Amino acid sequence: MKKCLLTGICALGLLVNAHAQDTLPSAKRIQQTVNYLASDKLKGRGTAEKGSTTASNFVAKQFRKLGLQPVNSGSYFQDFTFDRNAHKSIPSRNVIGFLDNGAARTIVIGAHYDHLGTAGLFDGKYPVGQIHNGADDNASGVAGLLELARYYTKNAQKEPFNFLFIAFGGEELGLQGSKFYTNNPLQPLANVHFMLNMDMIGRYNPERGIGIGGFGSAQEWPEVFKGVTQPGIKFFTDAAGKGASDHHNFYMHQVPVLFFHTGGHDDYHKPTDDAPKLQAQSEESIINLEIQLINRAMEIPLIHYTEVK
Repeated sequence: MKKCLLTGICALGLLVNAHAQDTLPSAKRIQQTVNYLASDKLKGRGTAEKGSTTASNFVAKQFRKLGLQPVNSGSYFQDFTFDRNAHKSIPSRNVIGFLDNGAARTIVIGAHYDHLGTAGLFDGKYPVGQIHNGADDNASGVAGLLELARYYTKNAQKEPFNFLFIAFGGEELGLQGSKFYTNNPLQPLANVHFMLNMDMIGRYNPERGIGIGGFGSAQEWPEVFKGVTQPGIKFFTDAAGKGASDHHNFYMHQVPVLFFHTGGHDDYHKPTDDAPKLQAQSEESIINLEIQLINRAMEIPLIHYTEVK
């Protein structure tokens, strides 16, 4: 009987440990996500190209698997069109999933899923016809988005905030997805606790560390960051709320923001930004750092937007 009891306790412990491992960010899963999104099959996820639609369908499928709710009349998609130079009515869409914790306020987690594709919409700025796979930019950010969605949906503890996970389209053509969303929000922007954006978080340079922008966009950020450390990860902060990624449009609508970015590299916007160059283990640690900051920010009932002078 004693042996059976001990066996049962051990089995329960293994189940709990397995659940914890499934919940925590995983370098293996991150690499698998980037391998798919940055594969030649998707041809660079270019806006208005087939690969972009395939990528958006993939994200929606992951949202559904994780149990996130669609918030746009039963759809995970928010379709829109935009004009760019001579190109008119370019189609794209955001992918949106909601974790409803019954709270009054919501945290927005975002990353853009599009990249340059075969560069047909960039008026000769990049080599037309060549596949730009965009492993770091921004399959890495989408992998982070899905890891955070997994962590907060599978966490047994009900958080005091809701979560809205958004994979933005059309970012490379002028932050179009976040521009459309903030002009046509599916939930009131006044109820957003803060917005966290990930754009290029897969090429960690230990000499530089990861930059975290938006530090000046809320008066509570210094308190949230105080004493936060993550083994193997060095980070620095930047006050700017504006910037060349999707957090910019939330900041312009007076939403506090945080922007995670591991910096530029020689493969930026080139056909050589491929999945084997991803540093998945470092990205796992970066996401764990983000979880620390998100959890600390949830200890504060209201984060106050401040304009960065």
